[in-house]
Amino acid sequence: MAANKLKIGILINDYRIPLWEYRMVQNILASDHSEVALIVRKKSMAGTNKDGKLKTLWKVRNSLLYFLHGKLENKLFKPRPNAFQAKDLKELIECPEIVVSPKETKFSDIIGAEDISKIREHNIDVFIRFGFRILRGEILKSSKFGVWSYHHGDNDINRGGPPGVWEVYEGWHNTGAVLQILTEDLDGGLTLAKTRASTDSVSINRNKNNYYWSATSLITRKLAELHKKGGTVFMDEVLRDNAKPQIYYNRLFVAPTNGEALKALLKIYTGVFKGWVKRIFFFNQWILMYSFEKKEQLSKSFFRFKRIVPPKDRFWADPFIFEKDGKYYVFFEELIYKNGLGNISVLELDEKGNYSEPKIVLEKDYHLSYPFLIEDNGNLYMIPETAENKQIELYKCDQLPLKWSLEKVLMKDVQAVDTTIISHENTYWLFCNIKENEGSSTSNELFLFYADNLVTNNWTPHPKNPIVSDVSSSRPAGKIFEYNGHLIRPSQNCAKHYGHGMQLQMIKVLTKEDYQEINLQSIYPNWEKDLVSTHTINQTGKLTVIDALVKRRK
Repeated sequence: MAANKLKIGILINDYRIPLWEYRMVQNILASDHSEVALIVRKKSMAGTNKDGKLKTLWKVRNSLLYFLHGKLENKLFKPRPNAFQAKDLKELIECPEIVVSPKETKFSDIIGAEDISKIREHNIDVFIRFGFRILRGEILKSSKFGVWSYHHGDNDINRGGPPGVWEVYEGWHNTGAVLQILTEDLDGGLTLAKTRASTDSVSINRNKNNYYWSATSLITRKLAELHKKGGTVFMDEVLRDNAKPQIYYNRLFVAPTNGEALKALLKIYTGVFKGWVKRIFFFNQWILMYSFEKKEQLSKSFFRFKRIVPPKDRFWADPFIFEKDGKYYVFFEELIYKNGLGNISVLELDEKGNYSEPKIVLEKDYHLSYPFLIEDNGNLYMIPETAENKQIELYKCDQLPLKWSLEKVLMKDVQAVDTTIISHENTYWLFCNIKENEGSSTSNELFLFYADNLVTNNWTPHPKNPIVSDVSSSRPAGKIFEYNGHLIRPSQNCAKHYGHGMQLQMIKVLTKEDYQEINLQSIYPNWEKDLVSTHTINQTGKLTVIDALVKRRK
């Protein structure tokens, strides 16, 4: 496409829009690929709804408990930043406005021919739908690349609404969002992008806030892609990706009835009460587990693993291994609860199960975890998680295992977690999870960068970023390893809760233009009754180590 910016139109009901939409417009205005060229506003119907409180309550009588629960949530759960805080769009933009009075059917808005003619004069590339109801008619064809709209729900399993509610009420692990190009077929829009976040087990407000923020970047990413690739290539890929049939097999979701809400709330708050009681007598603690094999291979039967349990005042997690001269050094995150900050410690482990007292090797005034290890040009390096310091730091081992010094800051001004690097086909590939929007989670999206050297701050972002946008398989869970000729990327499954389980992802394509992976296996903490989670796996030589969250008596 030409260097000219994409001309974006915004469809609104009112200039007062929620903060997540406001941030999206900010990102568009700050971009080098798009500009807002037109506002299409639905004519205000203020004053036409004069229902009093009693009449409103009567209208929602069949869902009154859900309605009242929402009022209670607004008092109890106030996430920050609040994705739904009202902001005035006029603070951001000045551009032409067209006010329309669409024909209204029961559920749809149809903009008339005269207004469509005025809209087309502005030669809009993409319309973004912030307002209106279900759009039908010529407005869907009034811009070059259609009307882009969010469906806040995973439309493979959840169509209808209200958004973010049934996922909590029914205990689904994932809450999804989809960006689509609208078509006349209500459920047949062309999917542009998807994301999946972890469902909050208690609060609808927190759940909605998290996944609305997580989805906010989808539009600006796709606009950048459209601008870079050009319309023909972009749309050809969209049509190709939407070629397979998408059959929806669940019911159409509507507001929960009183009975459905009562059943769900009893289950939710019974679980909250049980959790509170458990915390009186028990606490959860990360421990290390290990297994030695006779040959240099991955240990695959977790029920055979032996435990290394820390004192009750701390936890040990994120183990990585370095082996030299037959000695195995296990580096890991050690967090003493009263201090609240993780540091990196090491212990030495032999094949008989003897291990040394842990010693601190790296300690800062910010949190450290996930001590990823990599050898390069005869040197040993560590990349601990330093998201709290908003950069990715590379440390060089000066004397094994205790002395380390900062060698290079690989990236600055980034909230990245669990950085994992692999050298493959003369290129260094850096994987990490990044939280782009405050209010979302660091567990949702995996980004990829590449460079010619390890010790550099010149990392190029992959054009497919984020290469994974799914809380069940994005976050790294250990070093990438080769198995039977294939690259295997361990990932965390944080859908049920943070670090619940692991996935083994086979990397199918790893180039500077493309990235593809498929799931080989899911791993859950089911081999012993006291296990709650497992979220890191590493193997070097004969030793395999994992971590596990266990329930212990106080």
